[in-house]
Amino acid sequence: MGKPSRGRALSESEAKAVARMLRVSPQKLNLVAGLIRGKKVAAALADLEFSRKRIAKDVRKCLQSAIANAENNHDLDIDELVVAEAHVGKALVIKRFTPRGRGRAAKIMKPFSNLTIIVREVEAQA
Repeated sequence: MGKPSRGRALSESEAKAVARMLRVSPQKLNLVAGLIRGKKVAAALADLEFSRKRIAKDVRKCLQSAIANAENNHDLDIDELVVAEAHVGKALVIKRFTPRGRGRAAKIMKPFSNLTIIVREVEAQA
């Protein structure tokens, strides 16, 4: 006797991947996530490959994980996948202090972020 298994939260044509504790502020990560929202996965991967943002490498890794989940776990066609959602959330913030002039101290915030990417299979237009 155990708990009954929970049903799938996503539809049958969707797959997701989550990257947690990325060492970047949510605001900066959202700029990169905005680049790929609504695009076909091939175009999104190409955009991330040539992006000059440091965090684009981690976003690309998460997108590749979502594509692999779609292909291996849900038998979706990777040529028909579109980035349906890419949303960013806050994680913890490490707080540090640095010395300033006249015996004062200044607070340094070191934020972390979470990234969730959902890919959806769309039918090809006739």
